[in-house]
Amino acid sequence: MRCLVSGGCGFIGSHVVDCLIEAGHEVTVIDDLSGGFLDNVNPKANTVYASICDEKTVDWLFNKEHFDYVFHLAAYAAEGLSHFIRRFNYQNNVIGSMNLINASIKQQVKCFVFTSSIAVYGAAQTPMREDMTPQPEDPYGIAKYAVELDLAAANRMFGLPYIIFRPHNVYGERQNIGDPYRNVVGIFMNKILQGEPLPIFGNGEQMRAFTHISDIAHIIANSAEDTICHNQVFNIGADVPFTVNELARLVAIAMGEHEGWPIRYLPERKEVKVAYSSHEKSRMMFPVRHVSLVEGLDRMADWVKQHGAKTGKPMQVEVARNLPESWSKILA
Repeated sequence: MRCLVSGGCGFIGSHVVDCLIEAGHEVTVIDDLSGGFLDNVNPKANTVYASICDEKTVDWLFNKEHFDYVFHLAAYAAEGLSHFIRRFNYQNNVIGSMNLINASIKQQVKCFVFTSSIAVYGAAQTPMREDMTPQPEDPYGIAKYAVELDLAAANRMFGLPYIIFRPHNVYGERQNIGDPYRNVVGIFMNKILQGEPLPIFGNGEQMRAFTHISDIAHIIANSAEDTICHNQVFNIGADVPFTVNELARLVAIAMGEHEGWPIRYLPERKEVKVAYSSHEKSRMMFPVRHVSLVEGLDRMADWVKQHGAKTGKPMQVEVARNLPESWSKILA
């Protein structure tokens, strides 16, 4: 099958590309390298370096390749920061998605697989279930939910089959550890490599279930051909939540340091305090793998130590009001 993976040079996208190629599919990647890296992408993939916000390039690519399946993983996933980059957030996460959806409708793609987020739930009762009504609390979650709603509308109007996955707190090899605004595991590991304290907003008792990339990449890649999954929403990821304080201790151990690595507690920010989801529905549909947090952190730490510390690019904020002080020092 001819598959398009948007964001295929990024963290999750590159792992999905590997799974698709391993399954024998022909894969094209579209990526503007704003968050991904050339080293991530499988050399067997055909890679187009362009933005999904470029409507003409997207249409040209679809007309040229006639894709069977689209796997949409290109996004700027920063829940907390999205309040301060609203235009950038909606341009990249909504308008870019619409370009892909329009092209998929015109080319009669067999299935459009969209990677959403549990950010759509907001501060819902936990564990978060697919039958709950989403109430996103930040622009990132709003953008993801808008795309979900549009896919349902495109299915009703044009018959475009879709699958929506809501992964959460994914970490692992190839993650951009230089990004100072998102991906707490990567931030912690990068800080340890730099000999700096681990930054934690609030008291560190926020709870998340951290998901190793190998638990979800194969599910996303193998879903599209199974028509019973079409036009459905699935939570995917780890089941057991941990506090950020517990995570900091386990990351320090995985990096070969003392579990008492220094922590710098920062003023709390507005965020959902407890967020983890139910995976009963996905367990009925997909072969589930489960890498424990300890094992997953060990795998990622080995990769991180081989590649060294990274320095990320500062974002240009659109609204500086109420910006966390620690971010204001690094933002342009």
